[in-house]
Amino acid sequence: MNAAQNIIRHFAACLDRAAAKHEPFAHWLLTDALPDEVAHAIPALPLAPPEIGDTLGKRETHNSTRNFFSVENRARFPVCEAVASAFQAPETVRRLEQTTGIALTGSSLRIEYCQDRDGFWLEPHTDIGVKLFTMLVYLSDVPEAEGWGTDIYDASKRHLGSAPGGFDKGIIFIPADDSWHGVAKRDFNGVRKSIIVNYVRPEWRARHELAFPDQPIA
Repeated sequence: MNAAQNIIRHFAACLDRAAAKHEPFAHWLLTDALPDEVAHAIPALPLAPPEIGDTLGKRETHNSTRNFFSVENRARFPVCEAVASAFQAPETVRRLEQTTGIALTGSSLRIEYCQDRDGFWLEPHTDIGVKLFTMLVYLSDVPEAEGWGTDIYDASKRHLGSAPGGFDKGIIFIPADDSWHGVAKRDFNGVRKSIIVNYVRPEWRARHELAFPDQPIA
């Protein structure tokens, strides 16, 4: 079995045991999302955490410092190629569609590798628009990372809790006008590492961020 096939099988089992939640919006909590060797290989990539100032509550404030499982990085790093291939695979897409009810045909895969330093925060937002699907997998292997998960809000932007942020845990949701989430200001004793997996609509303009820019989901 090659690396991508191993990820496909492992992630399918993860979806089988995902905890479905319905308030304040539909989301699924994940444990053991990626094979252990993959979950450790991603944060071991030779990509230094960016030195940035205040994000102003948005990732796009510092777009030039962001890292993606792009065509270039797929060629450079086997783990990027394996993960991207696994989430491009028809069997993974079908399982995600069955779990969430979203149709992904014609979308494109985008995977971002995030390394958030102390001082990072994100204002409550919904990911609506060109993003059809969002999944975060947390990859910081320290005990305090359990409290570093994505914060969840209601429509009034009232904080209701956080996704468990421990190593290889995650959250899936379908962006909609009620999917309020963010990262409240808190202390990070270390680097908050994660990947964000999106499937985006054809009108996504930053084609260099896509894993397979010329191969939409069939």
